Amino acid sequence: MAGTKREIPQEVIERVKKLREEIEYHNYRYYVLDSPVISDAEYDALMRELKELEEKYPELITPDSPTQRVGYPPAKEFREVTHALPMLSLDDAFEEKEVLEFDRRIKRFLNLPEDQDLEYTVEPKMDGLAVELVYEEGRFTVGSTRGDGYTGEDVTNNLKTIKSIPLKLFSEDGLPIPRLLEVRGEVFMRKEDFRRLNEERLNKGEPPFANPRNAAAGSLRQLDPNITAQRPLDIFFYGVGRVEGYEFKTQWEILTTLPKWGLKVNPLVRKVKNIQEAIAYHHEMEKRREELPYEIDGIVIKVNDLSLWEKLGTKARSPRYALAYKFPPTQVTTQVLDIVVQVGRTGAVTPVAILKPVQVGGVVVSRATLHNEDEIRRKDVRIGDWVLVQRAGDVIPEVVMVIKERRTGQEKPFRMPENCPVCGTKLVRKPGEAVWRCPNRGCYGQLVRHLLHFASRAAMDIEGLGTKVAEALVDRGLVQDIGDLYYLKVEDLLQLPGFALKKARNLYEAIQRSKKTTLARFLYALGIRHVGEVAAQLLAQHFKSLEAIRKASMADLMSVPGIGPEAARSVWEWFRNERNLKTLEKLLQAGITFEEEEAGETSAEKSLAGLTFVFTGALKSMTREEAKRRVQALGGRVASSVSRNVDYVVVGENPGSKYERARALGLKIINEEEFLRMIGEKS
Repeated sequence: MAGTKREIPQEVIERVKKLREEIEYHNYRYYVLDSPVISDAEYDALMRELKELEEKYPELITPDSPTQRVGYPPAKEFREVTHALPMLSLDDAFEEKEVLEFDRRIKRFLNLPEDQDLEYTVEPKMDGLAVELVYEEGRFTVGSTRGDGYTGEDVTNNLKTIKSIPLKLFSEDGLPIPRLLEVRGEVFMRKEDFRRLNEERLNKGEPPFANPRNAAAGSLRQLDPNITAQRPLDIFFYGVGRVEGYEFKTQWEILTTLPKWGLKVNPLVRKVKNIQEAIAYHHEMEKRREELPYEIDGIVIKVNDLSLWEKLGTKARSPRYALAYKFPPTQVTTQVLDIVVQVGRTGAVTPVAILKPVQVGGVVVSRATLHNEDEIRRKDVRIGDWVLVQRAGDVIPEVVMVIKERRTGQEKPFRMPENCPVCGTKLVRKPGEAVWRCPNRGCYGQLVRHLLHFASRAAMDIEGLGTKVAEALVDRGLVQDIGDLYYLKVEDLLQLPGFALKKARNLYEAIQRSKKTTLARFLYALGIRHVGEVAAQLLAQHFKSLEAIRKASMADLMSVPGIGPEAARSVWEWFRNERNLKTLEKLLQAGITFEEEEAGETSAEKSLAGLTFVFTGALKSMTREEAKRRVQALGGRVASSVSRNVDYVVVGENPGSKYERARALGLKIINEEEFLRMIGEKS
């Protein structure tokens, strides 16, 4: 019968109640304590489920539902500040079809043809803390957090410690300064500063922050501004609230005018003519995400014409004229089911967390590195723990931190084994090293990985020799060291699982082709510790022959520009190890020959081609001149000053003004360890 009130299933009512309780708890942990116990992706999933249920059963919507509010009430320790205009949250989209529907919905609302272009502004969605600053007659008077969207926390004194925030607006080109300006921005912390802050906290025995967003929020919401002043915070402004004495007509005008008053705006903001260009911008930012010096978790799309904002209006907690188009999450929470160790080609024994499978960064992850025993102890990772796992780009997933609030008491501490899990040899750990190693060069685990390294593209480039083939060769006793590869016959390869005559011949021929190589590739293929592609290239260029390297003294090796003491000692020791010399002789007897290498031909030389580096601060592993030679050996160039033409700024200890200049320009800043990985010197 028409008008009859429909019956809502009891399980739906209970689920909505449960979701609200969970979301309120996580709001409290996120907004008030700055210490979340779930990832952003999990929180988004809870909120989306609640919104879907409320859309299906609107009778269940209540004024205090988390879907009807923005954040969380301000903490009692701070004075409250009421926002003259609400600081609303944004609706999220995760798929392209949702963005296209956002565009269609706006056009329907405005009675516009669906095929008509609608102008938008797009900008990176900063992963920080939203704030509002009030300027009266050009002077900064009050600053507050978003809070619940209507009332925030007074953090004026803390905001004053952020050097990129002007205490007084200035006028460029005679542009009038508004009598009143409420400007909104996002306080954030750069990745490198976040890493350093967490290192300091761990060294002091303090818990690390989960991510730069939490570090920024925790720093800004300190009761003592002196603590905030010690934290490296920055800000980008993105919009306004009330404005008196100046009138804006478009969002793009806001973004281009704020810098003329001294208010910093992200240089990556853009105006686009339609939603397709906005989607293309999303794809572009997703590709650039890893190289940016700060965290972004998506883009923000806004209708450009401010007069349309008034017509479109707002919903309960979000405006109709804007959308956050998010990236796949790079951090998620999951459970550690076990901790095992794996043996690398140099004998390094690395602990690995076996995880409850979870999707992160667009792929399903079931393992994450724990680096070494000291790292496990420092983070206190136990079997059974719930942890925050991170995967950025193609980087191996790692455990960021343990969520100790979720412990039940059933978790088990991990202890490194005394013996190699593969061959049983007693593990050793040299003084000053964090890594345990298996000293047995004949260890199965090392041999498999050594074979893979030897056959890799940058080394001997043996096509078809992957993990399964390497394991099968070692399992069947066909290969006991890398030299045995060149004595295999086609009939030997037919023993391998899945190998028919054609496949066996292809692998055999690939092995034979690899006999003709260059000295640099061969040196790299040998797998000598601390000898990456660059060091191998430098040694080959300097000594010209294998025999000369074999006879070189420590002094000779250290005299090579770009070869440090660790690499020199590793080379010297390798060529004085009887087992290594037997393998080397076997390789040479098999017919390995070296051809003359043309400048610029090797993969090592090409790896930094077209890239420009600047160095600032002291490096630990080499001199500035050595670093310059290594970049040049890989085809890159080194500049003496910072400009927009620089691709990477390498920061050592006590960096100078170049570092600040690079930050101001938003350049890619890396530390010494990251630089060493780029040039293949980090093992």
